[in-house]
Amino acid sequence: MLESPKLEDFLTDWPIKGDNVVEKVQYTDNNKRVWINKTQYFGGVPKPVWEFHVGGYQICERWLKDRKGRKLTYEDTQHYQKVIVA
Repeated sequence: MLESPKLEDFLTDWPIKGDNVVEKVQYTDNNKRVWINKTQYFGGVPKPVWEFHVGGYQICERWLKDRKGRKLTYEDTQHYQKVIVA
């Protein structure tokens, strides 16, 4: 779904250019970053959003882990940021 115009008001940023390959997903609490590899992260992810669970799955973590070893496209990064807003 994720079609509401409100979802375009991202809470996060994707500031570092790189290969966009998901290697290891990790959240750092002190700076609200979701790391996908050693250099790239989604910044500004609130801890309650990162910890949100549905049906036993931590949504924000699971979405990225399902893409481990893959390169995120521009559309993927936009979609993930919409998930964070939702």
